[in-house]
Amino acid sequence: MAKAEKAAAIAELKSEFESSNGAVLTEYRGLTVAQLKELRTNLGDTARFAVVKNTLTKRAASEAGVDERFGELLEGPSAIAFVKGDVVEAAKGLRDFAKANPLLVIKGGFIDGQSMDASEVTRLADLESREVLLAKLAGAMKGSMANAAALFNALPTQAVQLAEALRVKREAAGETAEAPAGEPSAEDSAE
Repeated sequence: MAKAEKAAAIAELKSEFESSNGAVLTEYRGLTVAQLKELRTNLGDTARFAVVKNTLTKRAASEAGVDERFGELLEGPSAIAFVKGDVVEAAKGLRDFAKANPLLVIKGGFIDGQSMDASEVTRLADLESREVLLAKLAGAMKGSMANAAALFNALPTQAVQLAEALRVKREAAGETAEAPAGEPSAEDSAE
């Protein structure tokens, strides 16, 4: 590969690292072209899966400011899924494909410049999607607002109930109290 081609490849990889939300590094040894095509199709628009040269990728990752531990994972035949959308969805797609095709090995990855090992990528894949998490957050917020509204409504209601209870108690106390001396009580006037 000529120096100009290498420089262009490094620049392209650096651009991918900088514009991606994250990347997942895999080993694809033994996968057929058809299987790689199927993987790319499964990832859809969330990620771009590319076979890379390790030395050029190390240089590009270094220039892009990616954690240097990511470069340590670049051994053997490597391919990277550059994630443009939801990192969790891409990690799930890779994990599910790796389960069905054990020749695809997830080595690790990075999100926001921080490297991750294979187990961390798998844990990331176990998370629920962004939409589900946002829906749960919205539901929790709605529940909190409903509880606050009920609490604010309960205060005036309890005040009215307390006032009514005091009124009833005063009336009951007034009826059973003995009339002052010289005045007929309610019972005496009824006779």
